[in-house]
Amino acid sequence: MAAGNDSSVTQFILLGLTKQPELQLPLFFIFLGIYMVTVMGNMGLIILIGLKPHLHTPMYYFLFNLSFIDLCYSSVIMPRMLIGFVKQNTISYEECMAQLCFFSFFVIDECCILTSMAYDRYVAICKPLLYKAIMSHQVCLMLMAGTYAMGFVGAMAHTGCMLRLTFCDGNIINHYMCDIPPLLQLSCTSTYVNELVVFIVVGINVIMPSLTITISYILIVSNILRIRSTEGRSKAFSTCSSHIVTVSLFFGASAFMYLKPSPAGSLDQDKVSTVFYTIVGPMMNPFIYSLRNKDVKIALSKTFKKRVFS
Repeated sequence: MAAGNDSSVTQFILLGLTKQPELQLPLFFIFLGIYMVTVMGNMGLIILIGLKPHLHTPMYYFLFNLSFIDLCYSSVIMPRMLIGFVKQNTISYEECMAQLCFFSFFVIDECCILTSMAYDRYVAICKPLLYKAIMSHQVCLMLMAGTYAMGFVGAMAHTGCMLRLTFCDGNIINHYMCDIPPLLQLSCTSTYVNELVVFIVVGINVIMPSLTITISYILIVSNILRIRSTEGRSKAFSTCSSHIVTVSLFFGASAFMYLKPSPAGSLDQDKVSTVFYTIVGPMMNPFIYSLRNKDVKIALSKTFKKRVFS
């Protein structure tokens, strides 16, 4: 019997992304490559921002933390997922709850930091003369402290509610990780409280940030349209385009996953949508921000030149 729970289940079996044997090995190498790119891309961006003084600004402070969060929650998911491609993927009850806790923590952090980044862009474009005063070092620290606090509260709420459930005989999770919807389907006790917590926590961390980001960009666009020069408009839009792509990918997939009705046959769709914001997003973010960002490209160019000629 698992400690702290009345379940007879002491371990779960993760079915993984697909049940087709012929796809397991190709998918292993594909996702191993994705994970390696994710680690190298995010680690590279973290190191670059840390080493280059001209990148020590609020925008890159948030990007530094975004890369750290992406790196962490990819590492919570991907190693266990890769195991499932080469052998039966069993996970103990305690490990499953730990994975759920850390995953919830970092995903909520991502929601909040993307909102902070939208606010940063709003201040930079709509109030440029007051930017340094508004986005001071203390304000940035407070925004990040709030981000991690929200993640901690949300993770504790989800994990605490999951620990109160009883899992009787069913221990096969139709997923590649311990996520909330497939775990709720295995419970032999009422999941009403859990579903209520999901709608409250996810609502706060998806709907409210989405509204904040939407309002920020409405104000940003209205301000940009008042800029007379084409070059000025283009420059202003370019500072926001990377963030818009990241927000659309993350919030679109997560909203589809958690804020829709969940019939029993929808778990395969859930797995596909989860891939976008748990695996594709963290891999793409470093490239989205580096390839479309002049400062990062200049910093990368200088770094490579120093290594080549040193």
